[in-house]
Amino acid sequence: MIEIPSDLHKDLVPLAFLLGNWAGAGVHDFPGSEKCNFGQEVTFTHDGRDFLEYRSHTWVLDQEGNKVRPLESESGFWRIDADRKVEVTMVRHDGVVEIWYGELADKKPQIDLVTDAVARTAASGPYSGGKRLYGYVKSDLMWVGEKQTPEVELRPYMSAHLKKVVTPEEVERWAKALPDDMPDDGIAFFK
Repeated sequence: MIEIPSDLHKDLVPLAFLLGNWAGAGVHDFPGSEKCNFGQEVTFTHDGRDFLEYRSHTWVLDQEGNKVRPLESESGFWRIDADRKVEVTMVRHDGVVEIWYGELADKKPQIDLVTDAVARTAASGPYSGGKRLYGYVKSDLMWVGEKQTPEVELRPYMSAHLKKVVTPEEVERWAKALPDDMPDDGIAFFK
């Protein structure tokens, strides 16, 4: 279910499907780095202004699904204009700053992004750009990232399947919003 908060900036309504806390797992595979499964937590929030704030943390998982060590962290800001063009500014833990541009697909919650600018500190590894695809599929958030370096052509390197995390406060708010005339046995509700 996509919920549109009453205090969400009107320009951000097309991006409302991203809002919330998400968690899940995925696969990381890129030449020169460890191939692994990873866990991920993503948060998209808003404060009433014309952008979404974004934070993502990933960590390597062992074969039993336990956290081993941090993998990647990034944060940034997402905007959308009246023509459904999306812009993202992003900073990564390894000293990379990116500007991404793309667009929201017509009639479906899917965003294609491509890097427009990349800046790197001396501490960061080689990186020259990427692509990302985010999609809201059957109430889940899925994404795939492609990456290129001076030595490696653009290719997929990370993808994940994330589920919405529901807090106790959200459950309480939803429970209060239920209609007063719900059947006592609950079964009639589904007929």
